[in-house]
Amino acid sequence: MAVKLVLITGVTRGLGRAMTEEFARLGHTVIGCARSKDGVEQLRRQLGAPHDFYMVDVMVDEAVKSWASLLLNTYGPPDLVINNAGLINRNGRLWEIGDREFAEVMDVNVRGIANVIRWFAPEMVRRKRGVFVNMSSGWGRSTDAEMGPYCCSKWAVEGLTQAFSQELPTGMAAVALNPGIINTDMLRSCFGSTAENYISPDQWARRAVPLLLNLGPANNGKQMDIPRV
Repeated sequence: MAVKLVLITGVTRGLGRAMTEEFARLGHTVIGCARSKDGVEQLRRQLGAPHDFYMVDVMVDEAVKSWASLLLNTYGPPDLVINNAGLINRNGRLWEIGDREFAEVMDVNVRGIANVIRWFAPEMVRRKRGVFVNMSSGWGRSTDAEMGPYCCSKWAVEGLTQAFSQELPTGMAAVALNPGIINTDMLRSCFGSTAENYISPDQWARRAVPLLLNLGPANNGKQMDIPRV
């Protein structure tokens, strides 16, 4: 497979970190961002060139705009964009979740994706090539008590992705991906110790990354899942 330029948001933890390391291990170039300065610096030291990582908050449109301008001028349009950055609310009934917490979940999980699309899609559309993967969840297609804000955000991701897929030219694709249940910090925040019953991010990435690399125009608009073994 030809070397691909892969852009990933939320690269310093969980699935983002695991995907970054697996894409790099397979010989692809990863450019990514996260809010953690220490995490970004650690990845830079660990992986080095040609990979590159920046401290960017996807909630901040101007920050994403500046980052996109830098990357597009340096690398050109990415082949694969994975909108992975995400937050989950603390367990609580909807009326117990404050406005600020609700807004932050929505801002990262939905507006963050829109911001990345806004500044990277135009150059990819001009080239008529590239795939966007927007991370959804099982809770983007079902619901559960005490997860109202997160469910709301992931249902929004599904709708946003479907609409976006209809706007893309032939040769491109946008998919909403349900990664499944993985033992991450986010899962532990709502599942507690039972999260240990599920696979690790590294195990998941070894299964998921080859599938992500093979996504193409035939997948446009699909709701996708990473199959369990």
